[in-house]
Amino acid sequence: MVAHKKGASRGSEEPEELARVPLQAILLADSFTTKFRPITLERPKVLLPLVNVPMINYTLAWLESAGVEEVFVFCCSHSKQVIDYLENSEWFSQPNFSVTMIESHNSVSAGDALRLIYERNVIHGDFVLISGDTVSNMSLTQALLEHKERRKKDSNAVMTMVIKRSKPSQIALQSRLGTDELFMAIDPNTKQLLYYEDKADHSKGSIYLDKLLLVENTSISLHNDKQDCYIDICCPEVLSLFTDNFDYQHLRRHFVKGLLVDDIMGYKIFTHEIHSSYAARIDNFRSYDTVSKDIIQRWTYPLVPDVKFFGNSSVKLERQGMYRASEIGLSRSAQIGPFTVIGNGTKIGNHTTITNSVIGEGCNIGSNVSIEGSYIWDNVTIGDGCKLRHAIVCAGVIMKSGAVLEPGVILSFKVLVGQQFVVPSYSMVSLLQQPTKQDSDEELEYADNSSGIVEIPCTSDKSNGEMTSEQSESQCWPASQLGSGGAGYIWSICEGAYDEEWRHSVAPIPADKLAEAMDAADDDQELTQDGSILPPSGELKPDSNDSEDDDNEDSRDEMIYFEKEVEATFLRAVHENIKVDHVILEVNSLRLSYNKVAADCAGAIFYAMMKLALETPHTSAGELLQNATNVITKWKKLLKYYLADIDEEMEVILRFEEMCLESAKEFSPLFTKILIQLYDQEVIQEDAILRWDDEKKDADESDKIYVKQAEKFIQWLKEASEEEDEEEEGADS
Repeated sequence: MVAHKKGASRGSEEPEELARVPLQAILLADSFTTKFRPITLERPKVLLPLVNVPMINYTLAWLESAGVEEVFVFCCSHSKQVIDYLENSEWFSQPNFSVTMIESHNSVSAGDALRLIYERNVIHGDFVLISGDTVSNMSLTQALLEHKERRKKDSNAVMTMVIKRSKPSQIALQSRLGTDELFMAIDPNTKQLLYYEDKADHSKGSIYLDKLLLVENTSISLHNDKQDCYIDICCPEVLSLFTDNFDYQHLRRHFVKGLLVDDIMGYKIFTHEIHSSYAARIDNFRSYDTVSKDIIQRWTYPLVPDVKFFGNSSVKLERQGMYRASEIGLSRSAQIGPFTVIGNGTKIGNHTTITNSVIGEGCNIGSNVSIEGSYIWDNVTIGDGCKLRHAIVCAGVIMKSGAVLEPGVILSFKVLVGQQFVVPSYSMVSLLQQPTKQDSDEELEYADNSSGIVEIPCTSDKSNGEMTSEQSESQCWPASQLGSGGAGYIWSICEGAYDEEWRHSVAPIPADKLAEAMDAADDDQELTQDGSILPPSGELKPDSNDSEDDDNEDSRDEMIYFEKEVEATFLRAVHENIKVDHVILEVNSLRLSYNKVAADCAGAIFYAMMKLALETPHTSAGELLQNATNVITKWKKLLKYYLADIDEEMEVILRFEEMCLESAKEFSPLFTKILIQLYDQEVIQEDAILRWDDEKKDADESDKIYVKQAEKFIQWLKEASEEEDEEEEGADS
C-alpha cells in the first residue's frame, strides 16, 4: 500500500521517506459530552450540522487533504445513522482514500474502542487519532517528520500531541472554546510533555508540580495559554498500551496522565505546536459557536462555505462575510447582516432581520422576524414576529407567531413552540422527556443511547452520590406549557449547575457574570500579592539565558492576539447592537487576561473603529470620511472610557499615524480631517495634539508627514491656546 499525499500538493513536496509509508487514521465518531445531551439522544454529534455541513465531513476532508490514505471510523451510539450516512456519501468513492466502519455496542469508552481496534489488527504503522468533531486545516508534514525522527532516537516516544496557543480568560477561567483552563509543563528544548492538568484548583490560583520534575529536567516551561487540539500522532504501541491497561478509559485523564506518572515503562509524549494553521474540537455549545464563526470568517480555509467539499450545495460569498445559496426566496425588505449563511431553498419574509447567524436549507421564516447570533438547522418553520437571540434550533422545529427564544436556548428536533410563548434563557427543550439520570463525561465517553435514554448517575450532592427528593421528582414541563399548541419538554438543570450554563452557551457571557467574575478576580489578586504563585505561563530555569529578542517577539505576538480579540469583541458589539457598558466589561476582561494597560485598549479599539469605517462600503474619500465620522460619533463613549490622560490620547494619534502609513493608507489624505473630528467630538484634547507636535520636532522627516499635514490646524490650536492664556492673565490682574 502506498500513501496518497494529496496535502503535499498544496505546499512543499513530502519527504521521500514519508511518501513510502502508508498513513492511517482512527476517527472516534461517538465522542460527545453532556452539554449536547438533548440533541445527541436523537442524532450522533458527528452528524450535527456545522455551518450546514455535518461535522464529520470537516474531519474527513482534512484527513484526506493531509495525506491520510485509510480511515477507520469507530462508532457505537447511533451507529446505524453514522454507517448509513457514510455509505451513501461521496467518501466511499474517493480514489486512494478508504473509509472503513468499525461498529461496537459494547464499548463504553475511548479505551474500549482502541482495544477493539487493536484486536482487529488493522493498524500497521503510525496513525492519526482524532475525534469526529474536530476541524483543522493544518499540514501533517512537519508533525510527522518530528514524530518519526524522535522515534528513531527514542523508541519510548509513543505519541505527539498537537497544541495551539489560545490565551485563556483570567475572568471566566476558560478558553474561547469554553473549555477549562489547561495547564501544561513542557520541556522547551525537546518539546516533551511533562505535566497535563485541566482541572486545577482555580480557587487557590495555583497548581502543584512534583519536585522530581524540577530535579530531573534542567528546563521546564509552564503554560496556561495552550489549547489541546485533540489531534494525536501515535505509534502502534499506543493501542497495545490500552490493551495492557484496562483502567485506561479516557484519552486524556487516564492515558495521557497515566503515562506522565509511569516511571517504570518510561513512555513519553511530545507536543507539536501549530501557529498559523487552525485546529479546534467542538466540546460544548460555546465551542460550536466559536468554530462556526471561525469557519464563516475563513480561518479554516479551504474548509469554508463557498468552497465545495462533500455535501454542501453551491454557496456564494458576498460583501461583509455574507454567504447565500443560489436558490433562496428573499423579500426585498428583509435585511441580512454580515457573517450570515443562508441555505438553499430557504424563504425569508418581509421586514425580517437576520444578523450573525446560520440558516439551514428548506427553512420558512415569516415576516417581522428578528434573528441574532443563532443557528437554525434544516426545515425549520418560524412564524411572523418571532424573536431569536443566540439560540440553536434543530431540524424540523416549528415556532408559531410571536414566540421568543431568549439567549442560550436549545430546541431539539421537531419541537413545537406555541404562539407568543417565551422560552427562558439557557433552556434545553426536547420532545423526549428528560432521563432521570444523565451521562458522566468522566465515566462515559461513548454510550449506546439509541433507545433515547441512558441512566448514568448525575447528582448535585457529590459527597454521598444520592439525589435529593426534589431532584428525584419529574421536573419536566408538560407539553401544554410550551404555549398554545406547543409540544416539548423543558429539561431541568441540576441544582448548582445553572450558574455554569453561561460558560458553555452560544450566548455571549452576560455582563453581570463578567462583573462578578472580575470582582472575584480582584479579590484573589489582593490575596496573592506576596508573589508566591507561579506565573501563568513562563519558563523555569536554574540559569536563564533567554534572549531579549525572544521576549520582544513573544510580546509582539501577544499584542497581536490581544488586538484581534478586541476587534472581534467590537465587531460583535456593532453587529449585535450590544450596549457600550457591556462592551467595556468584555474589553476589561481581555485587558486583565493579557495584562495590558488602558493605552493598549484605546489603541486597539480605535484601530477596530477605523477598520470598520474602511470596510463599510464607500466610493470616494468623502464617503470614507463620513464613515469614519459616523463610527466615531456612535462609539466615542467606548473609546473615551480608555482615554483618562494625555498618554492614552497620544496612543490614539500615534496608532492612527501607523494605520495611515501601513495598514490603511486610504486614510492618509484624510488624517487631518479625522483628527479634527476627534477634537470636535472631545475624544482627543488639544493638549495631546500639541504634545504630539512637540515630540515630533526632533524626529526624522519621514516621521513628520502627518504633523506637516496638520500644520494649519495645530497652529490654530496654539493661537487659541495663547488667547485663552492671555484672557486668564487679564482676568487675574
